[in-house]
Amino acid sequence: MKSETWTVQQVFQDRKQYKVPFYQRAYVWTLEKQWPLLWADITDKAGERLAGTTPAPHFLGAIVVEPQDKAGLRGVDTLHIIDGQQRLTTLQYVLAGIRLATRELDIADYESYLAAVLVNPNPSTMANADVEVFKVWPTFSDQKAFVAAMTAGKLDALKTRYPAHFTQAGTFRRVGIVHPAALNAIWNFTEWAKTWIEDNGGADAIEALVMAVLTDLKVVLIQLEKGDDAQVIFETLNGRGAELHATDLIRNHLFMSVDNAKEDPAALYEEKWRQFEDDTWKVSERRGRITKPRLEWLIFSAIRAQTGQEGDLARLYVDFKSFAQGQTTTQQLSMLDTYGEHYLQLIGGTGGLPVARFGRRLQPFDTTTTHPLALRISTADMPDSDKTEIFNDIVSYIVRRAVCGLTPKNYNNWFMSVLRQWIKGPMTRTTLKELLASSPNSPAARWPDDAEFTHALQTAPIYYGNLDAGRCRMLLTELEGWLRLTKRTEEPTIPDLFSLDIDHILPRSWFEHWTLPDGSKATLVENQAAEQQELVGDTLSDHYQAIRRRAKVIPTLGNLTLLNLSVNREAQNKAFSIKKGLLIANTVLSINGDLMAREIWDEEAIAVRSKRLAEAAVQLYPR
Repeated sequence: MKSETWTVQQVFQDRKQYKVPFYQRAYVWTLEKQWPLLWADITDKAGERLAGTTPAPHFLGAIVVEPQDKAGLRGVDTLHIIDGQQRLTTLQYVLAGIRLATRELDIADYESYLAAVLVNPNPSTMANADVEVFKVWPTFSDQKAFVAAMTAGKLDALKTRYPAHFTQAGTFRRVGIVHPAALNAIWNFTEWAKTWIEDNGGADAIEALVMAVLTDLKVVLIQLEKGDDAQVIFETLNGRGAELHATDLIRNHLFMSVDNAKEDPAALYEEKWRQFEDDTWKVSERRGRITKPRLEWLIFSAIRAQTGQEGDLARLYVDFKSFAQGQTTTQQLSMLDTYGEHYLQLIGGTGGLPVARFGRRLQPFDTTTTHPLALRISTADMPDSDKTEIFNDIVSYIVRRAVCGLTPKNYNNWFMSVLRQWIKGPMTRTTLKELLASSPNSPAARWPDDAEFTHALQTAPIYYGNLDAGRCRMLLTELEGWLRLTKRTEEPTIPDLFSLDIDHILPRSWFEHWTLPDGSKATLVENQAAEQQELVGDTLSDHYQAIRRRAKVIPTLGNLTLLNLSVNREAQNKAFSIKKGLLIANTVLSINGDLMAREIWDEEAIAVRSKRLAEAAVQLYPR
């Protein structure tokens, strides 16, 4: 490579174009961060010139470019920007802003100087004049706005081209709108230049400002030569990730590694990668304490799904490079393309793939630790019916453990271990079930059998207790779907009941309107005293024993149902006769059917309903 110190004028003066490779990220400098700082540096140098002193050069750092071969006579010299697109693009916006400011002030003396560093001459000798006239050519997503803003002859032209970005009075909107970067930059640099010129003496100030940009700002321009590895240079400059996401580095690695003799990088970008530039993949997702863009989670999960090996999200780029060794860019992109479709359905819970239903069912459980295994199942070469059964097994595993109060803390290691063993083959439902059931004596990994699950469903505190509101609502919703089935061979539909409230039929605050089975009443103070005596091991009176039995059945499954919010508020702690009337008038849910025939709701009735719902749950979540 060769390295030279150049002024901005030297960078832009000849007939050449600095082109941002299509696979690099878009322009990201902003009004809130970089633009004012650069403008302050420029006006400092211009002020020194007006004061008659010779400014010291201001260095903008290194810019790395890779000259491209030119086919034939037509066209301008093209250099790919390996590092420095933000600075080169911004300098073009600064120069365009100064030119617009001189036009607004009707000062034409510097037009030719500015045109020489903004426009490549002789378009008739170009292969594609619409593109090659520009000194810098941005990546796909920025091109339309870049052309519209850079070719505007006056500020009024910007207003005409972007009417939604200006008020009726013609002022630039500052609140409630996101401006294209090119428009935002050029408008602000124009306003700043116009104000500075007017405040500092007109024509002389223009010359000082132009000279400050063209000669006082300098860069170290590094031009790669034949044999230089652009990817190694890029990684050296950006590998610490201070400015770029891991996915920016991965994208550059993919397309800098293309075998141009066998692969078409532009076609690969359009067909396989461009989808990942959509805002859908920029959404932040949180897992535990870590928040990252969705695309990073996809790549992380896809590598885990393919290899069955643990990974470190903080080293995702290095992880991906290691994974990709020996694969073509086409193979790597095809893998991401495939997993991308399945991942969106998994996290969104919508779509026609079995993994969408699986994701929807487990959303309340926040089991993102299952994602690599789920993706590998979803992309496996097997019928959708088999995938559905496998997903049902995993749901059963998670729901049964949650109902039984077993910890999910080891799920990351456990599901990765299951995946690692499963991909060794055979990749069948039988193999996966055996793996899920392979630790019957481990509290951290066992899949509760029917006896343990049934006992928990009938006696354990479900809500408030082993399940939070979202998980309890999911359990009741899926039980409703199961009870609606007429044929047990069908896959139960999941009704949309997530707007309903969870209600304790026998309320937690039952003391005013409810009596104990022997007809006696109790108070909150007695309830607290009975609980305290039980904790310390004292012998309880019959009355206190009855109070404690009631306290223990209230959060069990048999005492839980779903109600409309307004009905639940009206019913609250009232007597069962009033609740029953509201249920009859306001519910058609199957899980509430047996309540209608009841005249009394007590511990015995709760136990009967718990048994009925437990029997349904054992079938709904089979082991």
